[in-house]
Amino acid sequence: MIKKRVIARLDIKNEFIIKGVHLEGLRKVGNPNKSALKYYSQGADELIFMDAVASYYDRNSLFHIIKKACHDVFIPITVGGGLRSLSDIQDALNAGADKVAINTMAIKNPSFIEKAAKKFGSQCIVASIVAKRTSLNNWEAFTGNGREPSGLCAIEWAKELENKGAGELMVTSIDSDGTKKGFDIELNKTIVSQSGIPVIASGGGGTSEHIVDLIMNSKVDAVALASMLHYDISDIKNIKSSMSKQHIEVRL
Repeated sequence: MIKKRVIARLDIKNEFIIKGVHLEGLRKVGNPNKSALKYYSQGADELIFMDAVASYYDRNSLFHIIKKACHDVFIPITVGGGLRSLSDIQDALNAGADKVAINTMAIKNPSFIEKAAKKFGSQCIVASIVAKRTSLNNWEAFTGNGREPSGLCAIEWAKELENKGAGELMVTSIDSDGTKKGFDIELNKTIVSQSGIPVIASGGGGTSEHIVDLIMNSKVDAVALASMLHYDISDIKNIKSSMSKQHIEVRL
């Protein structure tokens, strides 16, 4: 059985980890490199570094942070935010990233995912979907760190991203982000049910029970955590222990 992954997500602005609610009201909560080492030591399976303000500048400014992180941590690293070209992806990989997360550019130019997967391999391309519920069974995909509506149905968009060659999907719920009240299980369950590639759920985790509930009911492959870790609500070792007690396979 494939083990479920517990991933630490670090959203970064101007050298600091930041966190808000519904991707708004962002405030500083930590140092990215110190936190990366901390979460690695706790047993994180992967790290995701997201440039939270890249959409303002049309570029990713995290490469120096990634380079430093690679000296201390030895687990897969994904970097996202502001990656607009194949050369940007190459720069991210040269900095030490194993994978890249693409959102805005994929929506602006869907062939970009196809070109990136062809050049770097699908295993390197994580398609990022930032979604907001618009009705009972519909969610819209957003860009610009959750500020700009795309008009695309997030579920249909997920299928198209897979068809374009994405190797993995990261699904962030705007409605649940930062609330610590639980994940949008229906959103993740719907995408998983129609997807043949791994799905990472992000947004809403506040307790280990939330994570267990998510995995049991949606069958996602991984969970990306921010608030739970940044605010020391729990640590990865205890989270994995709780998952294991519920017969969820994890790397202990």
